[in-house]
Amino acid sequence: MDLAASLFPLGWVLSSDLLALLILVWVAWGVPWRRLDPDVANAWMGACVLVIMLWSLSGTYKLGLSFHLLGVAALTLLMGPRLALLASALVMAAMCLDGAGSILALGLNWLTCGVVPVGVVMLALYLAQRYLPPNLFVYVFLNAFFAGGISMLAATMAGVACLGLVGAYSWSSMFDDVMPYYFLLSWPEAFTTGLMLTLLVVYKPQWVSTFDDERYLNDKMD
Repeated sequence: MDLAASLFPLGWVLSSDLLALLILVWVAWGVPWRRLDPDVANAWMGACVLVIMLWSLSGTYKLGLSFHLLGVAALTLLMGPRLALLASALVMAAMCLDGAGSILALGLNWLTCGVVPVGVVMLALYLAQRYLPPNLFVYVFLNAFFAGGISMLAATMAGVACLGLVGAYSWSSMFDDVMPYYFLLSWPEAFTTGLMLTLLVVYKPQWVSTFDDERYLNDKMD
């Protein structure tokens, strides 16, 4: 989804930009930059490039309604919520500089397609760690596959809600003509996230900040 500034009142756009800026400053302030492992930093930059490629493979239905994979769930599980939020902001800024997005609506797009999916993934991770056994398959299937698809739907619904509240498009047209395609798109989002995280926890578990060997593997090997 690529929300366009022209579809929203100026107050909506400016207030969302201000809110996004405040959240970004808070997020960046909490990152331990000096203690950041060089391998983690390299993985972070590589993941940003991959997500930019995912966003480049998009199709547009109407102004503000585009179809592409997000990759935000994978970013969140790979590097944690703070670095994932910064990475998603960087990806969106790069897309805008390339002419594929609205710079003025960058804050609104980041709040819906960055903050919302990151929050959904972290909530799913918290609930799984609190109420479910420390099982590798729980992590892969629930926190990667399932949460990846749900995060896509949550981001889509947040964007659709914004468009509906300002009257950019009718609710019926969005739910009848647009949401079914986003629902279908959530399946490749789930598959891509699950496959990527499965490969990483097998070959490069040290790159996955939300995966703990002590929790998921050591007890099973004793």
